[in-house]
Order: sequence, then structure tokens, then C-alpha cells
Amino acid sequence: MTELKVCFIGVGSIAKRHIINLSHICEKRQIALNIDAVRRCAKKGSEAVYSLINNVYGSVDEMPMDYDVIFITNPTECHLDTLNKVSSHGKHFFIEKPITSMAQLEAANAYVPRGGSVYYVACPLRYNAVIQYIKKNIDTEKIISVRSISSSYLPDWRPGQDYRNTYSAHKDMGGGVSIDLIHEWDYLTFLFGKPGKVNAMVGKKSNLDIDSDDYAIYIAEYTNKVVELHLDYFGRKTIREMMLFTEEDTIVGDIANNRISFLSSNKVLEFQEERDDYQIRELEHFLDMIEGKVAEDSDIKHAIDVLRLTQGEV
Repeated sequence: MTELKVCFIGVGSIAKRHIINLSHICEKRQIALNIDAVRRCAKKGSEAVYSLINNVYGSVDEMPMDYDVIFITNPTECHLDTLNKVSSHGKHFFIEKPITSMAQLEAANAYVPRGGSVYYVACPLRYNAVIQYIKKNIDTEKIISVRSISSSYLPDWRPGQDYRNTYSAHKDMGGGVSIDLIHEWDYLTFLFGKPGKVNAMVGKKSNLDIDSDDYAIYIAEYTNKVVELHLDYFGRKTIREMMLFTEEDTIVGDIANNRISFLSSNKVLEFQEERDDYQIRELEHFLDMIEGKVAEDSDIKHAIDVLRLTQGEV
């Protein structure tokens, strides 16, 4: 591939990160990159990222119809409608997680992807160094039990923005910790596959001024292991880790601090990792998918399966 023409539907924080990272990747791979965007205000902003964008359109109706890739990076509740509107405008699609809101799940399930196209639903945490090490170096068949947690304080998520005005705070906008932290279920299925059975407790217990769920607790059963998962919006100290219990050792994958500890042997592995590192690895993997170098591994069906798990459904 020597040229790549893309369009971003929505230019929020995640799209801006993708635009910058994609430009670096294409420069490294010697790919001529052409970027357009669609946003409500059809003007370029003042940020440096807009210097990388050629054309900005006010609606998808104004877009050309010859893109190699369309990035759907608008709000969750808009993903499916946008995909329907732009399906004839591009060859391949990069869709921000989750694939859709729970209210639109059945419509997403009925969506028929076009043959020969990649429909990739993003979940970058599986490309984190800790998760990648476990995937490549730990025999998951020897794991008896897994305890995974992601705990953090929602008001600290977006500095300078009132958390009560974000989609995370509102169920009807696709918010709630069970879906916001869908990354955990994605990496668990990436490592161990889909469980045979799952029980869920999802609700609100804290004093946060939100109408979405602030905790989600799951117990999932596999043929040869059990998985516990805890998610919350109210942990004042960020914890994001996975404990793996085997016959020989207890292994702690500390995702938040880029560290793996083997408690019996006292062995510790440290990874020098920034968020952009694994986001770049995800984009590189996506480009490899559209070039046919690797198999598509996070398609719409997988995304729907993971979304169902967030609600305690198998």
C-alpha cells in the first residue's frame, strides 16, 4: 500500500489521537496519507491536528465516495446510524468501541457487513504490553482462576470537564461503567475466549451525580477456570490489574503501572509504555488487516458478543 485516503466521522479527543498516530505510522511506512473529516462545524479548528486534515465537511452527505478507510469516531449512539449512512463511501471501517448502545443491539446484530471489507471495532487495551506479554508467554490452559479489576474515579477522567455533562454519566447516551470499561471484557475474551456462563450485578451505589451504573461485578465460568471481574467509577485510587492463579504461581498483571509480578518467584517485569504506544500498535494491526497480512480479529460479531457479556449475557 502506497496511498491511503481516510475520513474521520467526528473529531473528538480519540479521533485527534488517531489522526496524529496514523500520520506517524504512514510516514514510517512511506504511505501517502490523505485525511478528510466530518464534524458539525465544517471548519478547521485552531489545533495543530487540523493541519493534517485536508477537507472538513458538515455532514456525511457532503463526503466523497472513494475512501479506503472511514473512521467512525462520533458518540456511541451514533455509530450504527453512521455506519449505515457511509457504508457505500468507503472500503474498510474502523469503529470506536462499543459498536453501539444497548438500545440498538438488535439492529447491530442484523447488520450485514459487505464482503471483502474489514469492519474493525476498536479495543486498544489488548495491545497493551502487559496483555501482549500474557498472551504470548503465559499458558492460559494452566490458569485456574482470574481476578480482574478496573477501579477509578469518574470526575477525574476528563480534566477541565464536568463529569456530569459527559456521556459516561448518562445511561441514555450509552454511559455506565459496564459499557465504558468494555476493554476488560475484550481483553479477557482475547486471552481466554468466551465464557460458557456469566453472572452479573450492575447498578449504582455511590453518591456520584449520574444516572448510569457506577459498578459492575461479574463471575464467569469456563470449562477449566473461573473469572471474577470488578468495574467501578468510584475508586479514588486508579487500579487496573489482572491476577492469574496457577498451580505454581500467582501472576499480577498491573496494567495501570505497566508491570507484571510473579509472586512466588519474586520476578518482576517492567514495561516502558505510554498510551500512544498501544494505540499505535492497534492502528498498525488494523493497517495489516486491510492489507490482508493478518486476520480480522475484532469484527462486528465479536463486538456484539463482548457487549452482551457486559450485561451478563452469553
